Amino acid sequence: MSDTGPSPESKTLTLDPIGFVRSGQRLKFDARHQPRETETESHILELVPGRDLELALRDLAGFSRIWLIWWFDRNPTWRPLVLPPQGPATRRGVFSTRSPHRPNPIGITPVRLLAVERRRLILGPCDLVDGTPVFDIKPYIPAYDSFPGEQAGWWDEVQAELAQPPAFRVVFSANAATQLQWLREHWQIEFESRVVERLERDPTPHRTRRIRRTLAGRMELGCGGWRAIFEVSGSEVNVTSIEPGYPRRFLENLHLTRVPDREAQLAYLERFPETAMPPEPGLEA
Repeated sequence: MSDTGPSPESKTLTLDPIGFVRSGQRLKFDARHQPRETETESHILELVPGRDLELALRDLAGFSRIWLIWWFDRNPTWRPLVLPPQGPATRRGVFSTRSPHRPNPIGITPVRLLAVERRRLILGPCDLVDGTPVFDIKPYIPAYDSFPGEQAGWWDEVQAELAQPPAFRVVFSANAATQLQWLREHWQIEFESRVVERLERDPTPHRTRRIRRTLAGRMELGCGGWRAIFEVSGSEVNVTSIEPGYPRRFLENLHLTRVPDREAQLAYLERFPETAMPPEPGLEA
């Protein structure tokens, strides 16, 4: 008897999220590529109501770590070759990386489970941004899920390089230090450590690390809604200024709803007007 249904090659799969991550990590820049387990932070996974998911969580509280299977919902396209943020500027096959630009944008993360509160899971450090849809939860079982002695290809080479002392020393000018302090005190915006982390290894242009040389010849590092302007002299990286990442016309256009730190950037331009984004050569209004 033949099967008259559609062939496996023609089938599609529909997934419904069981919950969404609630986190202070609103931008991809806020979430590290790999969470630091030594940091004290917590996030929440809120499960959707009306599906008896409270029952599905029964007995999970005895596990100290779980797997989250989730959706890279901010990546609408995929690439067969990607540029990982770690290591040299070498494009690699996407299946040898954890890049979000995948044929089916599904991610997995082993995260600490701190508590189970009805339909809420309290999580430790994780690499998911606020609003990330979660499809499934599985318990992390060390006897089956941990293989520390296995080979990790090019990643092993990168880790060996990262084990060496940083090649560059990052310093902040008095101007940049004043600007960072103002952001911390008035808006609770803090990214100084991330600037150091990205520039002390390699400050050369790199698309995925969001380091670029502008048409005007300036070096800048994208930091979410902000930019760190820097110069390199020998083995020293001097951060000279912190600037808003958007021109004023974008910040004042309320139809653009995904502009991060909009109010903070507008206030920053009032306090530091000299940091207004300069027009690129040939792109002046």
